[in-house]
Amino acid sequence: MKQTVLIKLAPMPVQRALLRRTLEAFNAAAEVALAHHLANKIALQQLVYYAIRAQFGLSAQMAIRTIARVAEACRRKRTIKPVFRLHGAMVYDERIGSFPAIDRVSLLTLDGRVVIPFRCGVYAEGMLARKRGQAGLLSRNGTFLLAVTVDAPERAPDKPEDWLGVDLGIVNLATTSDGACLNHSPGPRHAPSNHVRARCSRFRRKLQKKGTTSARRLLQKRRGRERRSVKDVNHCLSKALVSTAKGTGSGQALEDLKHIRSWVHGSRRQRSVRRSWAFAQLRSFIMMHLLPDILSQVGGETGCHLIIGCQDVSTC
Repeated sequence: MKQTVLIKLAPMPVQRALLRRTLEAFNAAAEVALAHHLANKIALQQLVYYAIRAQFGLSAQMAIRTIARVAEACRRKRTIKPVFRLHGAMVYDERIGSFPAIDRVSLLTLDGRVVIPFRCGVYAEGMLARKRGQAGLLSRNGTFLLAVTVDAPERAPDKPEDWLGVDLGIVNLATTSDGACLNHSPGPRHAPSNHVRARCSRFRRKLQKKGTTSARRLLQKRRGRERRSVKDVNHCLSKALVSTAKGTGSGQALEDLKHIRSWVHGSRRQRSVRRSWAFAQLRSFIMMHLLPDILSQVGGETGCHLIIGCQDVSTC
C-alpha cells in the first residue's frame, strides 16, 4: 500500500529560482505534448521526445516523466480536458531525485542538481525511513513542497464487536448513535465551520467590492484560510470519532450523502451552505485514520471498520 508524505523545502534564493524555472519548463513541455491528445506513451514519446528536449532544455529522464504524465492525463475521463498550470506539480523518480541525507533532498533542475534542506515532523521522518517511490514537486504561494510516496505495510482489519452509527449534519457535524453531538475535537475548541465560512464570505465580498490594489493584495494573502480552517476541524473531528470507535472495539457506520445537493432545494443562502458542506472530506479523513498501517501503530488495541450506507468498505 502507498502513502504520501508532504515535506516543506527550504531552498536558497538561487535554488528557488532554479526550481521555479524547472517547473515552468516541465509544464510548458507538457502542454506541447498534450496538443497531440495521445494516451499511448510509446507513440507520444516517438512524436515529441526530441522536440521538447531541444525546446525546453529538459534532461532525458525529465522528458520521459513529462510524456508519461501527459499520457496518464489523457487516459482519464474523456469529457474533462486536462490542463497543466505553469507552476503545476512536477514528477521526480529515483533517477532525478534522491535523499543524500536525512534532512536533504537532491533534485535535478535545468542547470544541474541542487541539494535542498527540508523540514518535517517526527511522524513524517519515520515515514520517510520506509521504502520511497516517486515524488511530486509542488509550488503553493511561493512555497515549495515535496509529496513523497512511501510503501506502508498492510494489516488485515479485525472483526468489530459492535457498530457506532454516525449521522453527519451541517449544524452538528457528527452525531453518534450513543447520543453524542460532536462539532469539535476533545482538545482545543474551533470556531464552528459555518461561522468561519460566513465570516470569510462576508470579508471576501467586501474586499471584492472595494477592488483596490491593497484589497486584492489582502485577498491573495487570505486565500485558502477558510479551506484550511475547515480541514483542521474535519481532521480533528475524524480523529475523535476513530478514537471513540477504537476504544470500544466498534466499527463505524456513516450515512451515504452522495448527490445530497441535488436532492434538497432551498433558498440561495441554503444552497450556498450545502455546497460548502465538507462531508466528503470528513469521510475521507475517517477512512484515512482507519488505514491498516495507522492501526498497526496502536499496538494491541482493536481496529475498527467503516460502513458507508449499505456498502462495507472496511477492506479499503
